[in-house]
Amino acid sequence: MTTLPAVEAVTSRAAYEAALQRLSEASQAYYAAGDSPLDDVTYDQLRLAVLAWEAQHPEDAAESPSGLVADGAAPVGDVAHTIRLLSLDNVFDAEGLVTWGTSLQRRLGRAPVGGFTVEPKIDGAAIAARYQAGRLTRIITRGDGSHGEDISHVIGQIDGLPEHLPVPATVEVRGEVVFTQEQFETANAVRTAHGAQVFANPRNGAAGTLRAKDRPYRLQLTFWAYGAVGLAGEPFLPSGATHAEILAAVSEAGVQTTAATAAGLHIVADLAEAQQRVDEIAALRAELPFGIDGVVIKVNDAGEQQAAGIGSRFPHWAIAVKLPAVERQTVLKDVVWEVGRTGVLAPTAVLVPVEIDGSTVTRATLHNPADIRRRDLHLGDTVTVYKAGDIIPRVQGAVVPLRPADAKEVPLPAECPNCGGPIDRRQERWRCAKGTACALPALIEYAAGREMLDLDGLGKTYVKALVESGVVTDVADLFALSLDQLTAATSSAKRAAKLAEQIESAKERPLSRVFCALGVLGTGRSMSRRIAGHFGTMENIRQADATALQEVEGIGPEKAPVIVEQVAALAPVIDKLVGAGVNMIEPQEASQAPGGGPLSGKIVVVTGKMTGPLEGWGRDAMNALIEKAGGRPGSSVSAKTSLLVAAPAAGGKPSSKAVKAAELGVEVLSPDAFAVLVSDYLD
Repeated sequence: MTTLPAVEAVTSRAAYEAALQRLSEASQAYYAAGDSPLDDVTYDQLRLAVLAWEAQHPEDAAESPSGLVADGAAPVGDVAHTIRLLSLDNVFDAEGLVTWGTSLQRRLGRAPVGGFTVEPKIDGAAIAARYQAGRLTRIITRGDGSHGEDISHVIGQIDGLPEHLPVPATVEVRGEVVFTQEQFETANAVRTAHGAQVFANPRNGAAGTLRAKDRPYRLQLTFWAYGAVGLAGEPFLPSGATHAEILAAVSEAGVQTTAATAAGLHIVADLAEAQQRVDEIAALRAELPFGIDGVVIKVNDAGEQQAAGIGSRFPHWAIAVKLPAVERQTVLKDVVWEVGRTGVLAPTAVLVPVEIDGSTVTRATLHNPADIRRRDLHLGDTVTVYKAGDIIPRVQGAVVPLRPADAKEVPLPAECPNCGGPIDRRQERWRCAKGTACALPALIEYAAGREMLDLDGLGKTYVKALVESGVVTDVADLFALSLDQLTAATSSAKRAAKLAEQIESAKERPLSRVFCALGVLGTGRSMSRRIAGHFGTMENIRQADATALQEVEGIGPEKAPVIVEQVAALAPVIDKLVGAGVNMIEPQEASQAPGGGPLSGKIVVVTGKMTGPLEGWGRDAMNALIEKAGGRPGSSVSAKTSLLVAAPAAGGKPSSKAVKAAELGVEVLSPDAFAVLVSDYLD
């Protein structure tokens, strides 16, 4: 099998025994409290190193627990499994999948003819759930594969695993129990309210929750079935049914299966097609509401499964293709605070560098002070960091058993880190009491940007001079500046005259760009275009309540009231803009092409530096162009992407987005070709 990169080598008997001990301790910690001292990548690397040593020293393998489920560390329990509930063997790339296919053919004596199934490997805890005449009677952990623990106390708190089925089925369904991301956040909020430590990550939290019996609260989980076996000779499952047919029967009976996920269950003819499906599911990963750490490929035909057989730890007829890690553990070194242009205090975690999902992560978001306290973070903690696709890395929680003795609770600011003034702590997101005035230079620079008011001559130095002189206290003051004031700020009558011309021209910018220049919390260029396009005039925006705002794509019940509050607070600034003669109407040609356009219904992703007719066009300008032509901008390439606009790669090496597009069969256009496609919408 293909190994992971940078596998920790085991070069002596003492190192081998130490590695086995680390594996055992990690598994025991995971199955006890759900806090493992090793993340999945480190665990896989260590286990592969152990297996490599055993391959070279077979005398050690005879007594090794590495051939057992969970390395022999899982709590066994006293409930016998109907049929052994095993783990899966892993490969880590396409080459490993081909190697597994060769091994499978050798076991069968020929190539499989019944095809394969492909489904997501949900990153949770495996269980077996038994139904008698349609009633859920018992839930059992995997244990050592032969026996598991009875955890029937969790019946009723697992979505997708109903207590009663609409049909009188007697069957045992097998699958994964997880926290969805939403459930994980809710669980940590509940635990914080009860004075309990937050979970380090969803997988460990789910494992601990399943075994906990004495908590004064109940946490909701979710289940997806990946298989089923018959009970007591009941004929619920058709004789000789394929894997896909078994899951269809389970789904029809009312239990949620992996086929119901966005990743789905796919039937393919061969492993080449299976690899294509693996790539497609990997591309969907960031959009799924739960964690996956791989993709499972199984022989579909029951007879071929039986012929391939099973080992002591895993079946030979199934394999898990592991995906690059999106969750790793590292150390929290520091927390730094920055003030955004709207006055919000934003904490950022400074981390010991760690490789996650193909990039080195050194910083991660912490959201707000309440989030830091909720997660009980200390400087020096080993923390779990999550990242998938283009999502900004986030700290999920601390691995408390690894907390050093000198760890200190993350300090919260007593005053604004930017201006030293008081802080408004009325909401979870703290703000400088001065609001936008605290970061006024940053706000003015933002408003003057090319995609907003396009005041090319108004650089950082001139903005600073205008703010410090007191003649600019908000965005609207820009339109009231005199030539004398501009001359004083720029130290040049000629530069002042040119800047005055630019400011006068800025009065004619579309409403979407003026609205964006206001710096309303939660609205960037794309959202400002949608809001302006939907309401048409600033007056309509000002009159809109939270319900009306939710009619705009991308605005939900949480964001809508914030925008309403911000627009109301900006009333004096907006009035000054109106008084200065600034345009407050969104022209039709600046909004999305109504009901058509060459990109209608398409999601378009842009990567690289544009060339040809689009040379100099930035991300915001390209997104605006996409929307004008009827499309919707995307940030990462996935199975939902319709088109990738990719600039020529430096050195001839394609970008990661171009590689992903090729894997998924997404159409790729050069900037020149794209410009031809949308030529009617170019300014």
